[in-house]
Amino acid sequence: MDWGALRLSLALGACTVTVLAPVAILLAAGMAYGRFRGKAALEALLMTPLVLPPTVLGFYLLVAMGPGSPLGRAWTALTGQGLAFSFSGLLLASAILNLPFFVQPLATALAGVEAGYLEAAATLGAGPVSRLFRVALPLAWRGLAAGAVLSFAHTLGEFGVVLMVGGDLPGRTRTASIAVFDQVQALDLQAAGRTSLVLLALAFLLLLGLSLLKRAGQRGPEAPWSF
Repeated sequence: MDWGALRLSLALGACTVTVLAPVAILLAAGMAYGRFRGKAALEALLMTPLVLPPTVLGFYLLVAMGPGSPLGRAWTALTGQGLAFSFSGLLLASAILNLPFFVQPLATALAGVEAGYLEAAATLGAGPVSRLFRVALPLAWRGLAAGAVLSFAHTLGEFGVVLMVGGDLPGRTRTASIAVFDQVQALDLQAAGRTSLVLLALAFLLLLGLSLLKRAGQRGPEAPWSF
């Protein structure tokens, strides 16, 4: 059992959710309430990571983070280190990959908030930002929680993009899913089985919590959400 790889996966999942939360809130609000040209194109762009092969997305991200790219040069000038094959690069790739998993349930939940609450807040002088954070988000908190859980769970299981962008560096970019691959390649099936069992248990517990949260939302007074 590679506990270091598991700890790195858990840290990557937690950091991904933390980084994604403010971005997802703004994008989900735009999807739920925005009326602007190009909205359909933006929605399609946000959903693209769901249908692209992980190796394709990983390849483009690797090129974008390379030492010759504007982003790679800027990061090296700022930190003195390369972005590709680093934890920071993994975090950026994970945030992009998991964006639809966070935005979709949250946007659905925000769209389900009863318009009367928002209109009442507007008549009391609340601006758009205040209505979002003081009215809509508290009512749509289950959608926010669902996005966080889905993003965290998906990060734990991601393989293709993580391998393309981060490689397989012990203690730096080797996640639990990559550790399973390495253990199978080394024919250490017992270690692979233990690591896989831990990942399976974590995935089951996260999805069980998500299912219970969804059932509670359907029984409660708040607006339901689905994904």
